[in-house]
Order: sequence, then C-alpha cells, then structure tokens
Amino acid sequence: MRQAVILAGGKGTRLKERLGDLPKPLVDVGGVPLLLRQLRKLEEYEFDEAVILVNHKAEAIEQFLGKTNLKIRCRIVNDGDPRGTAGAVLALVDELAESFLVVYGDTLFDIDLDRFLNFHRRGPRPGASLFLHPNDHPEDSDLVEVDEAQQIVAFHPYPHPKESWYPNLVNAALYFVEKSSLAPYRALTPPLDFAKDLFPRMIRDGHRLSGYVSSEYIKDLGTPSRLDKAVAALSRGVVERASYRHRQRAVFIDRDGTVNREKGHIARPEDLEVYPFVGEALKRLNDHEYRAVLVTNQPVVARGETTLEQLRTIHGRLDSEVARSKAFFDAKYVCPHHPDSGFEGEVKGLKIKCDCRKPLPGLVLRAIHDMNIDPGKSWFVGDTTADFGAAAQAGVRSIGVRTGEGSRDGRHPYQPSVVVDDFAAAVQYILEASHDH
Repeated sequence: MRQAVILAGGKGTRLKERLGDLPKPLVDVGGVPLLLRQLRKLEEYEFDEAVILVNHKAEAIEQFLGKTNLKIRCRIVNDGDPRGTAGAVLALVDELAESFLVVYGDTLFDIDLDRFLNFHRRGPRPGASLFLHPNDHPEDSDLVEVDEAQQIVAFHPYPHPKESWYPNLVNAALYFVEKSSLAPYRALTPPLDFAKDLFPRMIRDGHRLSGYVSSEYIKDLGTPSRLDKAVAALSRGVVERASYRHRQRAVFIDRDGTVNREKGHIARPEDLEVYPFVGEALKRLNDHEYRAVLVTNQPVVARGETTLEQLRTIHGRLDSEVARSKAFFDAKYVCPHHPDSGFEGEVKGLKIKCDCRKPLPGLVLRAIHDMNIDPGKSWFVGDTTADFGAAAQAGVRSIGVRTGEGSRDGRHPYQPSVVVDDFAAAVQYILEASHDH
C-alpha cells in the first residue's frame, strides 16, 4: 500500500487576507484548493491512502473532502493539541504503513514520486529519505549536507557562522519515512519538529538518512508573496515542466578553468577564485529552465591532497559565491579517481581506471539518467578536450571557452562545436540557439 501523511493543521496566520474563514490547506491556488492539488498528485502516483492530520477548523476540511470525487482514500485525524510535525506523526505511528510519505499541508509540488520512492528503496533501506533541493538564497536557509553516497552527514541550521561554506541543499519538507525507524522516539515529549529536532537526533544516534537531490518544483505557500509566485509559475507551466517525468534540458559545466581560475589542483576553499561573470550567467540558465550540472575531474582527492569532505567545502564556497547573484547549480557530479599511482599520500582505493573520468562520459550519463535529461537539447561548456570528449560520447553538443586551458590543450582527439570567450559568452550562445529553435 502506498500511504501519505499530510500535515494539514496549520492556522495560516500570514495568509489570513487570502483565506478569509477557510483553513490554510484550502487556500485557493489558481482556482483549486491546495489540499485538492496535493491529493490529485498523490492519486496520480497511485497512492492508496492519505492520512490527513487536521486541527484548526478541522470541520471545514472534513466538509470539503466530503464533496470531492477522489479515488484515493482520505482518512482524517484530529490530532488535538499542537505537537509539531514529528510529534504529530509519532502520536499516530501505530496506524501508519511500514513506509509512508510525509507531505506538509502548505506545499505546492509536482515531483516524480516514483523516482523519489525508487531512490528510497534502493540498497539498504534508510530510516528516512529527505527531498533536498538548491535554492537562490542558501545564506538564510537551513542546509543539509550529504556525502558521495547521498547519505546525510550534517544539518546546518540558519544562521550560519561567518565564512562557513556549506553546499546549497535545502530541506524541502517532503520525506519517505520507515515506521520502524521511529520506534525509539515514540516517548519523546512534544512539540517535536522533523527538521529541527527528530532528524538531527536520528543522525546523532547513528541512523541512516538519505538525501534525494532534485530541482523539481516544491514551494511552501505560507505568505501572500509566495502564493502569488506559485500561481504565476503554475500559469506559465514552470511547475509541470520541472517534473522529472518530463525530459529536461541541461548545460553540463566544467569547473576549473571554466567557472573558476585555473590554479593547478585546488585543495582548499580559500584557493577557489570564481570568475566574476559566472554568477550572473548561471542565473540566466536557472531563469531559462536549463538544469545547470557541474561535471568535474578532481584527482586531487586520489592524490591525497584533499579529502572528499574538504571537496564538499570547496563546492560549498562555489555555491556561496554564485548565490550572490541568486544563482545555483542543480547538481554536481565529481570523479575523485586517478589512474596512475606513485604520489606520496595517495588514496589507494581511488587509484583506479574508472568510467567517470573525463573524457569518458560516465558522469554525464549518470546525470542524464538521474535527472531525465534530453542530451539532444543539452550542452557541455568546458575549456579542455577532455570536456569535449565526455560531451561527444554522451551525445551532447559542446562549447569551448578561451579561459583556463583555452580549449587548445590537444590531449584528446575531440573538438567543440564552437569556441567563445568565456562561460558568460557560452550561455549567451546557448540561449540564442535555443531561441532559434
């Protein structure tokens, strides 16, 4: 059975002018109550039951659901005194399925839930899988850090310490949860919040939590301005197009020499110098609905000059720099390997011949699979023949830049479709080309 728990007990104080006498889950979103939009989306992905936790104006929600004609079975539970998001679920845990989806009642989303569920079910089942996404304001957001296996290693609540470079991944408040993982916490005293209380405690206690990274559309509609932005996105088709059930177009982006100055092997975040034009150009890709995917060889890890954890900090600084322009990378794919041995301090397990080191296309192909990318509508921007090789073998057009190695290194027998001055010029070329088609 596919079951969802919808936390629909909010009062919607900040939305009072839009709600009138309605409870928050029934706020009008483009002519359709938000709760109905959520239930229809769950129904689309063949969820059998929605357990709806209500509190404020519960009778209005009950009356509304009595008038709907939905296939999904709706069970309403009045959870009494406010218990917090986790506290409300813990109080009901005996009545829940072995696995269930937690949905916050103030979120509008259009997400490929099958893809998310398949991620949750792969390999050893984690206690929970959290839907994570980048945003354009990580500096004032609660951030989540994941390792290379997409396991959550830390939560970084706002406000962040000065010059703390965390990856731009935000908890979007959508979770697949295993009932068994909640058993040790049933006696905790509410109120308890998933993000602030329960999940950090589970990590400290040694539970495995996974982070599913996606740029599909999910926004909370807790204020009039957020509501208006969501309605505008709906009307333009942005919400639907962002779902990974539709093919995405992407720009794959090399790192060293393309978005930051080439300084040999960068082993510390302090050594990263992002070109000043990158943030604004990246923002243009975000605004035009191109997935911006960083694809980078980092043999500095295999050589033992930096660690995977330090590399996450380097990329956290990269995220912080481009965020000044309200820009973000949708995903990052890294090859930490190197085929040759003989370096002092090298990491033996990473000294291998892999399929992900450019010019091999492994990282690009992985991103195409993960994000349902259409290679025929996508581009690769880089400064070396390794970049152009990875693009060619993945069926993606490439653009060379004159920064970094200038697209003239000659190490591999590949050429780009065109060469331009820099990343900003490459973005301009891509947007003009897409407009022509």
